[in-house]
Amino acid sequence: MTRRSLFGVGLACVSAHLIAACGGESETLIEADPGTAAPTPAAAATPLPTTEPLQAPAAEDVTLQEFSVPNGAHPHDVAPAAEADGIVWYTAQHQEALGILDPTTGQTRHIHLGSGARPHGVIVGPDNAPWITDGGLNAIVHVDPSTEAVTPFPLPEDTGYANLNTAAFDLQGICWFTGQSGIYGRVDPQSGEVTVYNAPRGRGPYGICTTPDGNVYYASLAGSYVGHIDTATGTVTELNPPTASQGARRVWSDSQSRIWVAEWNSGQVSLYDPASQSWREWQLPGTARTYAVYVDEHDLVWLTDFGANALVRFDPTSESFTAYPWPSPGAAVRQLLGRPGEVWGAESGVDALVVARTG
Repeated sequence: MTRRSLFGVGLACVSAHLIAACGGESETLIEADPGTAAPTPAAAATPLPTTEPLQAPAAEDVTLQEFSVPNGAHPHDVAPAAEADGIVWYTAQHQEALGILDPTTGQTRHIHLGSGARPHGVIVGPDNAPWITDGGLNAIVHVDPSTEAVTPFPLPEDTGYANLNTAAFDLQGICWFTGQSGIYGRVDPQSGEVTVYNAPRGRGPYGICTTPDGNVYYASLAGSYVGHIDTATGTVTELNPPTASQGARRVWSDSQSRIWVAEWNSGQVSLYDPASQSWREWQLPGTARTYAVYVDEHDLVWLTDFGANALVRFDPTSESFTAYPWPSPGAAVRQLLGRPGEVWGAESGVDALVVARTG
């Protein structure tokens, strides 16, 4: 496949305001019988490096570039390798595959994950390998980037269909994951042991992240709360954003280990500061449907807005938003990840990946 084109985009800046709203929506996947996992050697997790703050790029310097993927792939989540200009992994949800994009050539290829696979989330683990939450296999799946060997870690048989969503590694190298059916859990890559916990309020666990100081948080879309996982005991402390029924969908940490929350029902972005145990909220412009959130190396907050079909940048210093329309109508970007100077998303609605180059 080839690159589509490079886009300069118009800018729309507005001031932030507090607001409250409510509503609801979720996703479903197809269940499949899990396979058998073989333990994967553990790799020590590396804490994020601490560096002097860099000068944040100007809002007008952002450009978007779109890359086609195979027709019918329905790319759901995306994870760029750490290296500049390195490959980008994506889940080809409708083709039972993990995709690989080379952004220097625009070429893509797929690794088949197994019959019945419905890969949802993908992240790059501390071993520099892709780790996938697969709703069809009801398993966490590891792919060796050198051999492309596929190793599933199936959930315990008595778990039932988990509707697996997203994963994050803690600083001890344990992979934590969420399932919308009402569970969260962990995989120990060294032993292969998979542990599943029932989530407070049942159905809803969705996005998950690890903070620089080692804490793990997840968002519950149906439960409208943020869960703080005690990684030693597996227990959860429920944190409630100020707006009721806000539909917390995805979470991400900034460099200060504060938690940013994309609120799907309310169209807001909210901030939880663990140090003061306090919340703040900002309403996105227009009739927003805030899906994903990602915080870059400058502590700028990036959001996907289904209502505006746009990528939205929030500057916490000026409390202002800048909207960048996606290159294609109906892009449906469900998740964001990035590396320095780049924010990546998967346009599930048009079978493409997209990158915002920020500097």
